[in-house]
Amino acid sequence: MTQSIRINDNNFIMHPSGVLFWEEKATLLISDVHLGKVSHFRKFGAAVPQKAVAKNFELLSTAFEHFQPKVICFMGDLFHSSLNKEWNLFETWVKNTNAKIILVAGNHDIISPLKYEDLGILVVSEIQQDGFLLTHHPEEREGFFNFSGHIHPAVRLRGAGRQTVRLSCFYSTPDQMILPAFGEFTGTYVLEPQQNTLIFATTGEEVFPVTLTESKKRKRFSR
Repeated sequence: MTQSIRINDNNFIMHPSGVLFWEEKATLLISDVHLGKVSHFRKFGAAVPQKAVAKNFELLSTAFEHFQPKVICFMGDLFHSSLNKEWNLFETWVKNTNAKIILVAGNHDIISPLKYEDLGILVVSEIQQDGFLLTHHPEEREGFFNFSGHIHPAVRLRGAGRQTVRLSCFYSTPDQMILPAFGEFTGTYVLEPQQNTLIFATTGEEVFPVTLTESKKRKRFSR
């Protein structure tokens, strides 16, 4: 189940996988995929199942098939580190994907831009479009609503009997939305809400709004 949100007279759809679809631009925003991280861990002896390597590509294909975007914008940290065998899988995925692809470079994106250019992928530092600013790191810039990633936002929900669960989330303020990390094994960081915060948690199967009491509305993360 998806959730829709209207921002500055534009319509966006939040998907359980963590992607955000910008309807007016037919653009799919995806942050922090961290391709190659599983292979990187396995190389150094971590007991990560081999099938986990293909999981990100399966999720990417599912999101693409659901929205059929004209543009895919990766919001930084597409690859976790240097080249490994997952690059070959990425090449195959790109060749089978009928959309323009843009990478807003993040701090983990150390692979040469020439490798992306060979695949027809445009690498940029940011995108400004119709009053929206797309970056990897969260930014506050006058006159823009900022979409970003980097933080891997999560929310901690508490139930009866003091049970707690941590879920990835879309974290939105009046001038910014931080997208959840898309990739498997990326980790999360719990953000405490502030005044006028909207939080949409994702279970991987559905996205749902989180209602938080005033006592939980503390200041947001520090930069």
